Amino acid sequence: MGLKLSILDQSPIFEGESAEEALRHTVQLAQLAEELGYNRFWVSEHHDSDHVAGSSPEVLIAYLLAHTNHIRLGSGGVMLQHYSPYKVAENFNVLASLAPGRIDLGVGRAPGGLPRSTKALQRGISEAPDLLEKLKELQLILDHDLPEDHPLYGLRAAPLPVLPAPVFVLGTSIGSAEIAAELGYPYVFSQFINTDPEVARQAFAVYRERFSSVRGTAASPILAVAAIVADTDEEAQALASHQKLVKIHLASGRTITVANLEHAQEFGKQSNESFTIEEKEPEVVKGSKETVRRRLLELQEEYGVDEIIITTPVKFFDKRLYSYKLLKEAFAEVAEKR
Repeated sequence: MGLKLSILDQSPIFEGESAEEALRHTVQLAQLAEELGYNRFWVSEHHDSDHVAGSSPEVLIAYLLAHTNHIRLGSGGVMLQHYSPYKVAENFNVLASLAPGRIDLGVGRAPGGLPRSTKALQRGISEAPDLLEKLKELQLILDHDLPEDHPLYGLRAAPLPVLPAPVFVLGTSIGSAEIAAELGYPYVFSQFINTDPEVARQAFAVYRERFSSVRGTAASPILAVAAIVADTDEEAQALASHQKLVKIHLASGRTITVANLEHAQEFGKQSNESFTIEEKEPEVVKGSKETVRRRLLELQEEYGVDEIIITTPVKFFDKRLYSYKLLKEAFAEVAEKR
């Protein structure tokens, strides 16, 4: 089967850059993705961070709609634990009405920031957030199908688009795969966050085994990876050398991936738990066009996916653009030879 390539951009703010520059880069990258024929372009949600500018994917998607023409745009993802499903439905119904058939609603359950930002976002919420129940309610609202015994029966998340945004579940665990399977949603495993290949294999296996066609759809597993393409393997290795994968392990059992060591220390302080910090080399598919193409095709076969979402953690914006250009060239060259 063919391989679809998509992009996740986190609007990173590298040293010496401003948030304005980071967001401008996201717009330029979305335009390039459309020009090169990438399948979809997603933006992320992070809070209270000096290193990532994208705190409101809905707002950023709306701006990107005004600066592109046909590429699919979406969230990678909205952190639904923080929000009212009704408001999320309204936001994405507006987007789907502005651009029918172009909007994706990716949902995640990571905090997306420090404990302080989670506290601020959930201020006034009395019950503990439950992603599964929130997703169920979100879909009922998107479908305008709340049952009569629901306390919100009759509610409309106006406007009601002709083509509502499809929901995707994003995750890094078997638990998120189970949620996606039960609700019949496409499932995206973020391997650039959880680099354990065995967890990815188990998550995809559980997703396929337990997938419910309640929505009349088939299982749609998608892999998200970090990748850097350069003219040579050596140059790609040099570009990747700036990256570190930093995780904080909390006494409660949670493990959170953060931007850097300083972020990890601050997260630990705000959590009011004992913690340990792990720093290691990130899992990045890197190399020349031939090297990266070969590795992505191996991952496609290994996990049985027909779409891979790429995030490219390169601090030099021109090199990041060039990486995405080379990646599309690599697969275009193979197609031309067939």
